Amino acid sequence: MLTYEVLARYFFVRPTIWAAELSQACLIWGTLIAAPWALRERRHIRITALVALLPGRGRLAADLVSMLAVALFAAVVPKYGWDIFLDSFRRGRTTGSMLDLPVWIVELAVPFGMAMLLAQALIEAARAARGEIVAEGEPGE
Repeated sequence: MLTYEVLARYFFVRPTIWAAELSQACLIWGTLIAAPWALRERRHIRITALVALLPGRGRLAADLVSMLAVALFAAVVPKYGWDIFLDSFRRGRTTGSMLDLPVWIVELAVPFGMAMLLAQALIEAARAARGEIVAEGEPGE
């Protein structure tokens, strides 16, 4: 979208009214939908200096605690995100740009993405409780 916008603006002198705004909406949706996948694949930023010093069961306990912390955060955010989404939907708020996109389309990404993150965090916590989570490079116990 942004490549098209650059081409349209600079080579054809015909800027779009939609490219920048839709790319922002896709970025927000994409980020929030990718969060559960990143959690499952252990792609989030982690600081493991202290956890790496723990024995296997200690690493499992640390993983369980961290997954429960993520789950707690992801359980709180959807309620507030839903309230914001619902308010915008009821009021018919729009972005105020030339595209005038309804704001609720973007705001819905927060409760949806966080609900998915909550589900994945609970799955990962259950895996850690069963002893399935192992630090990188370590054989299973």
